[in-house]
Amino acid sequence: MFNAITSIFKQLIEGDDLATHTHRPTPELAIAALLIEVSKADHTVEADEEQAKVALLCRLLTLEAPQAEELITRANAFVEQSVSLYDFTSQLRELPQEKRYHLIKAMWDVAHADGVIDPLEDAVIRKAAELLYVDHSEFIRAKLESSQAKP
Repeated sequence: MFNAITSIFKQLIEGDDLATHTHRPTPELAIAALLIEVSKADHTVEADEEQAKVALLCRLLTLEAPQAEELITRANAFVEQSVSLYDFTSQLRELPQEKRYHLIKAMWDVAHADGVIDPLEDAVIRKAAELLYVDHSEFIRAKLESSQAKP
């Protein structure tokens, strides 16, 4: 996030028009970025979380593993330049309710991958659910389904 703020100031100093620098991610890139945000929330990214992100992107977006890994690489760069979750959620609101629910569940699956739900991971998922207009009851249902799927 600091990099994004620095970039904005640099553009202002250099006289760049900020309106020409609006880069909206594709829905696929936004989904990958949200999974990355969850894994990075506790400031440590475990191997289990990395594997979970690839597997979940394969399932959510019907991708092969190499495609999912390439998408994660691109999304990592986008996450570094973003300033808020809104950058990713704004166009995903158009997804059907069921797909938004599955995205929130996938975010819980990433958080559960290392066996520990950090309060920062919970906060990221909670905020994403709010921005995606996922009802609180569905947020809780996704959390419970994800936790029950793990041993």
